Order: sequence, then structure tokens, then C-alpha cells
Amino acid sequence: MEAPEHKEFSLAISLDHTIVAATDKHASATFLTELFDLPDPVPGGRFLAVELGNGVTLDYAETPASAVHPQHYAFCVSEDDFDRIHGRIVERGIEHWADPRQTHHGIRDDDSGRGTYFLDPAGHYLEILTRR
Repeated sequence: MEAPEHKEFSLAISLDHTIVAATDKHASATFLTELFDLPDPVPGGRFLAVELGNGVTLDYAETPASAVHPQHYAFCVSEDDFDRIHGRIVERGIEHWADPRQTHHGIRDDDSGRGTYFLDPAGHYLEILTRR
């Protein structure tokens, strides 16, 4: 069996946006912007775009509940931002877990950094983490 061919790739390639299905795009987009202290969502056609710090946008599209298939969105944040976001999660009484299987409530704090998992209004799995 031959070794796989090594392919060159461009470091200039980056994610621009992704579409996030939501039963209520306003509720889901606002949930994220308020929790993460981001600029207000910007309407664009049938979407509501939330711009993240690296220029990538999450473009929320309203769809029927049957069309929403929960996805996982992980956000790498600074230690200070983690504290602020986690504080908002606690203030709002949002259930959150230290593990993706949702078996242990709270946050993970180990050699891999801190992290917590929670659900957005459409049922998507959101994660904040301090290290990749």
C-alpha cells in the first residue's frame, strides 16, 4: 500500500460564515449576542448575522422545528471572557455541564483548560473553552 500523497494547502483559507437553523432566529441570535457581549445581530436577506471576533459570522435562518438538527458550536474564549460568560449563564439559570454528554453539571477545569456546555434556544449544543 502506498503512503498517502502529501497535499499543500493555503493558510489563507478561512471560514467566512455558517448557517445556523433556528425555530426563532431573533431569540437564538440575541441569546448569543447577549451572553457573549457581541454586537447586535445584523439582518441580511432571510438571515440574522452574528459576527464573532475573528470576522466569521453565524447566519441564523428561521426554520420549522422539524428542520432543526442540533449541531455543536465551540467558542474559544479568554479566561476573563469565560468568567463573564459563565457568570451570565449562572445569572440566567441556564443549565450547563462540564462534559458533552451532560452527565456532570458545572464546568470542566483541568489540564485542558476550562470549559462548559449549554443549549441555545433552538437546542444547539454550545461550548465555551479556554484552550483548544
